Amino acid sequence: MGMHQPIRAAGAARHEDSEGSRVSGPKILLVIGGGIAAYKSCELVRLIKKAGGDVTCVLTEGGQQFVTPMALAALSENKVYTSLFDLKDEVEMGHIQLSRNADLVVVCPATADLLAKMAAGIADDLATTLILATDKPVVTVPAMNVRMWEHSATKRNAEWLRQAGVTVMDPDEGAMACGEFGPGRLPEPAAILHKIAEQLDLDIDAAELAPPAPALAPPAPAAEAEVEEELEDEVEVDEDEDIALEALEPEEEEEPKSGLGSLLSAIIPRSTAKRSHEEIEEEYEEYDEEEEDLEDLEMLDAEALVEDNDFKPDMGGLLAKKGGAAGAPPTDREAINHTVGKKDKRAVAQPIPEEVEVLEPEEALEADPLHGQAIFDEDPEHRPLYGKHVLVTAGPTREPIDPVRYIANRSSGKQGFAIAAMAAAAGARVTLIAGPVHLPTPIGVDRIDVETADDMAEEVRNALPADAAFMVAAVADWKSRHVAGEKMKKRGSAPPALILAENPDILAAVAAGRKRPHLLIGFAAETENVVENAKSKRKRKGADWIVANNVAGSIGESVMGGDLNQVHIVTSDGVESLAEMPKEEVARQLVMRAAEALAEPEEDPRD
Repeated sequence: MGMHQPIRAAGAARHEDSEGSRVSGPKILLVIGGGIAAYKSCELVRLIKKAGGDVTCVLTEGGQQFVTPMALAALSENKVYTSLFDLKDEVEMGHIQLSRNADLVVVCPATADLLAKMAAGIADDLATTLILATDKPVVTVPAMNVRMWEHSATKRNAEWLRQAGVTVMDPDEGAMACGEFGPGRLPEPAAILHKIAEQLDLDIDAAELAPPAPALAPPAPAAEAEVEEELEDEVEVDEDEDIALEALEPEEEEEPKSGLGSLLSAIIPRSTAKRSHEEIEEEYEEYDEEEEDLEDLEMLDAEALVEDNDFKPDMGGLLAKKGGAAGAPPTDREAINHTVGKKDKRAVAQPIPEEVEVLEPEEALEADPLHGQAIFDEDPEHRPLYGKHVLVTAGPTREPIDPVRYIANRSSGKQGFAIAAMAAAAGARVTLIAGPVHLPTPIGVDRIDVETADDMAEEVRNALPADAAFMVAAVADWKSRHVAGEKMKKRGSAPPALILAENPDILAAVAAGRKRPHLLIGFAAETENVVENAKSKRKRKGADWIVANNVAGSIGESVMGGDLNQVHIVTSDGVESLAEMPKEEVARQLVMRAAEALAEPEEDPRD
């Protein structure tokens, strides 16, 4: 046991090789495909040879990228075939004869490409030609990416091969070289060897499949007794008793020359004399008695025990007394936290609350509007927007024309996101309704993503009521009245007819609604007459403020998509123009002015 038994097959156990000698055991033709699992084919060749079989390897062009013909030739002790058009190989043994000179053809690993060629009957290289030309049983061992194995085409090819009489092993499941997990791993070589034996109706013993015995496990008493009995039986009865005793006595241990034993022997001195098992047990019994005596002294002072303890362990031996190993020095009482705390109150250990109430996100948000924000204060009431709900829209909208095309603008959403972040930092509960942009969500902000103007209008209605609303989004004014279900094609020289319809006016709808925010701020992106157009828009839309900016300019120079902005704040009191500054600073100025507008007027002390 522990070694492979030679493979024997009844009726076909012997073959004539090319030199006329007789070879015992079946002959395996191993076709190695081009996959990372090809490296396991070397181990499979070794196991087949160890079990008494003869292996001839056929290596595909892809397989040569992972294993070499030289390695397979050394392991199999046979020539490795790689090319269909090799004149020397064809003279010595044609590929047709090679395919029929084996008892079994094993394709391992069988890639998805190789399975597909086998199922379709394609013979464009030596491996596929041999497989198609053979009249012997064929075993394929698939190995590929999990998605490739689960693809319907691969499943269909495997089923076709099974219907054609080819044995297709199921791959193992586990981690793969590509980083994914699932079925597709090549089975272990020992399992493949068992499948080969099963196909040839052979009986083998694969030691590699048995779990290894623990090398350092101590022998059981019963096992020791059996060994002693066997040794005693081997000794002749009429021999001298001294010879028998000498055979049973343990020999002196030799120092290990390498490995962990040599490392331990180098650092641990062997100053303790060897003792028998009985002597060690007596010391354990004495120590147990000492432990019982010590239990009666538990209430005594620890320092007295240390002073009165005369036990001096042998620090040099491996078999020191139980509990007598070297220990840490006595604890420094001044380093104990509660003792140090008497001298410095800052070092006192803080109590851990036994029960901490955990609130759901919605409950926590109702209990504290600052829930989830990075900037946290124990007393947040000094924040100007603490307890307020601020609604912000940002980014463009996309109005579809067909599944591929849409109407949109160059808005990046940076200014709206900056305002949302600044309002959250000022203590507000912020709802951000964003069009299709690629920006990270600011800390402490509830973000809702939308695509079209209709979607944004619906989400704005759901988010109300709010204390303040910054309508920063660049909503498309127009949309296609009819959205094509398929991509619109060119029709000669005439362009397709595109009928436009007006999008909902979100700002005007919020201003006229029953849930109108206390402070409603609209934005105007203009290319000419910026202030005049902004004043007109404020009256037409019914907003409290209009923040206008000039978006004229080409890509890279315009405010849209840039990091700088220069705005004009149009209110009923007049126009305030800010200098050009980063969009974050613009957001700070707008939020600061909004907080002042939302502040409740102080009560007159004379009232």
